[in-house]
Amino acid sequence: MADQGIEALYLTTHNWGRAVKFLQALGFELEFDTGHQSGQLRCGAGAYVFVAEVPAEKVPEMAVVVKVPSEAVNLADNVGDVVTPWEDTHWGTREMTVRDPDGRMWRLQAPRRS
Repeated sequence: MADQGIEALYLTTHNWGRAVKFLQALGFELEFDTGHQSGQLRCGAGAYVFVAEVPAEKVPEMAVVVKVPSEAVNLADNVGDVVTPWEDTHWGTREMTVRDPDGRMWRLQAPRRS
């Protein structure tokens, strides 16, 4: 199954305000602020960047979110490992986290089942 492209980069940060200012300096525009130290930025028509603040004891991370047409992703033949199975998100999609053969994490996002 082919992916539908990179949907987003998901970043966690220790300082929401500084992260937003950094991205804005790079040309990103704030599309929305959730009101609880997270929000979405975009530069042009490409993938968006979603930034969320995490507590100081958590290490900031970055994940690539790949949009797929459905949950029928085939990871057979040891091409990757499921880290978290498909789960509903509070924004109306389903997400799954997989690890590629080199240990990198990828988030897959599919439409919610009807």
